[in-house]
Amino acid sequence: MNQPSDPPESSDRQSNELAFPAQGRLAAVDYGTVRIGIAICDPDRILASPVEVYQVRSETKDAAYFRALAKEERLAGFVVGLPIHCDGGESEKSKESREFARWLADQTGLPVRLFDERFSTAAAKERLASGRLSRHKKKQQLDAVAALVLLEAFLEACRYHGQLAGHSIHEPASGGETLE
Repeated sequence: MNQPSDPPESSDRQSNELAFPAQGRLAAVDYGTVRIGIAICDPDRILASPVEVYQVRSETKDAAYFRALAKEERLAGFVVGLPIHCDGGESEKSKESREFARWLADQTGLPVRLFDERFSTAAAKERLASGRLSRHKKKQQLDAVAALVLLEAFLEACRYHGQLAGHSIHEPASGGETLE
């Protein structure tokens, strides 16, 4: 007698997560409901640069922007910052970031990982403090530099541990996963 099988959804989700590429350009996203900071690395994942701060507009325009970004920059995947409290707990902002990460994966068709963004804004402020930019320019660049800090930390964590860092967009990861 045939048993009903489990829905393929869970295995599809896992295979999507395992498909996160070991090479290729990645974009880091410092998600906000008003502004989104973006940084991109080179295909060898050695150098990362802040790209821009995107002003959130509408779901349709935002989707078109991220699809165009993925195509123009030949991205292999995205890393979205996951705001986590110092004690490791999550907040409403964490939930919003998770929802955005799932939306981004759906809109672009690219794999997305969540990565702990604790202290990325503080590190970005520190980096900008040493520059000669006006206060207004620093404020404009802050989210893009925070995305840069996030991307550099993600890439370093992957290299250091020899495995995929961060969390699944579907559920918190209990540890790293091997890069393919």
